[in-house]
Amino acid sequence: MSLILQLQQLQGDSLQQLQALYHSTQFPMEVRYYCAQWIESQNWTGIDVESAAAGEPAANVLLQQMIQQINLKVNELTGEDMFPIRLKLTDFSRDLMNRFSSNPLNFVRTIRHCLEQEQQLVSQAANGEQLEGMMPIPDSHREIESAFQQLKWLTQDTEKDLSEQQQKQELFVFQYQETLRIQARLNQLQHDGSNPQKQMEKTQLETRKTEVENMLQAEAQQLLKMRIELAEKHKQTFQLLANVQNRVLEDELIRWKRQQQLAGIGGPPEGTLDTLQCWCEALAELTWQNRQQIKKVELLRQQLPMKVPGIDLLPELNTSITALLSTLVTSTFIIEKQPPQVLKKETRFSASVRLLVGGKLNVHMNPPQVKATIISEVQAKALLNNESSNLNETCGDILNNCGVMEFHRDTGVLNVTFRNMSLKRIRRADRRGSEFVTEEKFTILFQSQFTVASGELVFQVRTMSLPVVVIVHGNQESNALATVLWDNAFAEPGRVPFVVPDKVPWNEMGKALNSKFMAANGRSLSQENLQYLSIKAFSSQNLQSDNPSQLSVSWSTFNRDPLPGRTFTFWKWFHGVLELTRKHLRQSWNDGTIMGFVSRTQAQDLLLSKPNGTFLLRFSDSEIGGITIAWVAQDPQTNERQVWNLQPFTAEDFNIRTLADRIHDLPHLTNLYPDIPKDTAFGNLYTPIDEEPPQNVDSYVSTVLVCKTPKMPTRPASLMTDNPATPSMVHNEPLSPPSMNQGHTMDDLSIGNLDENDLSSMLQDDAYDDGGHNQLNIDELLTGLNTGGLTALPTPTSTSINIGGPKV
Repeated sequence: MSLILQLQQLQGDSLQQLQALYHSTQFPMEVRYYCAQWIESQNWTGIDVESAAAGEPAANVLLQQMIQQINLKVNELTGEDMFPIRLKLTDFSRDLMNRFSSNPLNFVRTIRHCLEQEQQLVSQAANGEQLEGMMPIPDSHREIESAFQQLKWLTQDTEKDLSEQQQKQELFVFQYQETLRIQARLNQLQHDGSNPQKQMEKTQLETRKTEVENMLQAEAQQLLKMRIELAEKHKQTFQLLANVQNRVLEDELIRWKRQQQLAGIGGPPEGTLDTLQCWCEALAELTWQNRQQIKKVELLRQQLPMKVPGIDLLPELNTSITALLSTLVTSTFIIEKQPPQVLKKETRFSASVRLLVGGKLNVHMNPPQVKATIISEVQAKALLNNESSNLNETCGDILNNCGVMEFHRDTGVLNVTFRNMSLKRIRRADRRGSEFVTEEKFTILFQSQFTVASGELVFQVRTMSLPVVVIVHGNQESNALATVLWDNAFAEPGRVPFVVPDKVPWNEMGKALNSKFMAANGRSLSQENLQYLSIKAFSSQNLQSDNPSQLSVSWSTFNRDPLPGRTFTFWKWFHGVLELTRKHLRQSWNDGTIMGFVSRTQAQDLLLSKPNGTFLLRFSDSEIGGITIAWVAQDPQTNERQVWNLQPFTAEDFNIRTLADRIHDLPHLTNLYPDIPKDTAFGNLYTPIDEEPPQNVDSYVSTVLVCKTPKMPTRPASLMTDNPATPSMVHNEPLSPPSMNQGHTMDDLSIGNLDENDLSSMLQDDAYDDGGHNQLNIDELLTGLNTGGLTALPTPTSTSINIGGPKV
């Protein structure tokens, strides 16, 4: 049964959670329903959402195909009763294009997140359980919407009161003018006191003057009362406005930004900005209307001054509501699409900046220019504290760093997308002690200036990106990703840039690692996997607790200090496993055929309880990005059952021949642990071999590489390690040499893979720093390369050649 049919059977809380899912992601349920077959048939997990260069083209293709599917469905839906649906789908098609065209990877993240949550909902409903983490529409959203309704009513009420006050004041002024005319006539009649007729007129005028003056006095009191009451109403409106704005900016927008930060390390997508923009535009409109009302009240007061008894609220209200508008504008200038947090010099990157209130304040009538610069952590702190007097001070040069904001009338979005920025030069701070270049954080500062109300108000806005780590070579990427993961996962709200804790609880670290691994590879880490990782992370410590959640892992343990007996850190090992799985083992991992996170001792205990030929796959402890096959077999020399381990395979090996094909090549591997025939476990991943002979003698005969092992060794498995030898051999070597004092070594540079041109490019500065530990002089490196004094590439895998099927 398809997933969409299973969803239609949901009831009660499960159905509400499904509605909440699509409400939170702002993805149309109608599109999900009518395009269900196409959506469920696409390989959403096969797109690398972590890499814009690798994943964006495929994501853009899927987005275009989705738009085509919607348009096809619009043409298929005929009949009068389908007319509203056709209109909706047409709108959805246009909205999806406007929303995701500048960031198609977000489209893939959204669909993937929805499908994963749907699957969990269906599974949980089938088991009669309730899915954790999927809440109904938040009460806070309903409260905000209710507050907006109240604000609209209050604003309309004060507008009505202001209109009545204006009419009252105009009548008052008219009557006051009448008293002036009466007084002028009385002054004329003073000189003609003997005329009886004029005496009568004078008496009538004095009576009328007294009546008007009494009326004016009463109306003046009434006007004063209306002014005081209106000021009180404006104060009430301002307080509610400030409260709602605080909830939108400090709660909802900060929550969105936090989700955006977590999405950078594999968390669920941050969701659309449409709801937030709707709220911010409503705030801007209501704030502007109330500000205009207050300015109108000021004008009325200037036309008819009256002393207000007690404290006059109007001057403070005018200042406060202008400050409220300023806060709203500056806070809604945000980064819609973050630049990459690991930024390589002279590599193209993109980012998108958006002003959530641009449409309502008519900023688009004179589109502002936005400029991007890169600043250091110290400069970011000074800027946040308003200590920096020079906003043009930078620590590097970015090409194509200026753009003009564009207004999209269909969606009301005012934004600018920088598509071709490139970091040309970077100036680093002086490092002291144990500081590494891959731990130095920068930020991309976006700033602009614009005016509203015909230049009445001038706003200078700026926003800083998430921390970025600048690298000059791909070998620094792993250590830079460690810095990004630690910052994104453990940064506290409202922190000083870019302060992070030195230690974090292991359960939080486990969640971060699981999120990162699941985003890259689909299936999450189990509790057993996390237990294994905790043991490895704390292997250099004498653990006193059986519960790792009670322990804290430090940054040094995470990515500074090498693992015992190794030359690499815990993170380098984990990242190697993650990348190997993402690039070559994703399908097998999701199928559950890779046990992976299991120690050599545990693997031996598991296999010895099974028949000969049983094997399992585990990640190598000694090889970064390596996986080994452990299997149980009879030792032909001693006739004892032993557990053997193949030399770990790496990505280079799988570029030659896949894991499934290598398992297929080895006849002594029969059943995957615990008792699954290997053809059942891996058969769908075997590469088909063309057994057909060539059509003519002039055609080339294809060859197939086959993996094999040499004669079985006789030494017991208890003496074996994962130390590298040749990839195809069963290995039995001593432990790795003692670790170096630092977690990053010259081995990280893989100098043997580089020629003089590569080194010249990589070492364009005076020295290259792989992480802060070893500064390498270019002349020495080139001399070593030319004399053959540097480490060469590892020995290639032993293979046999298969022509037309049989081995030769």
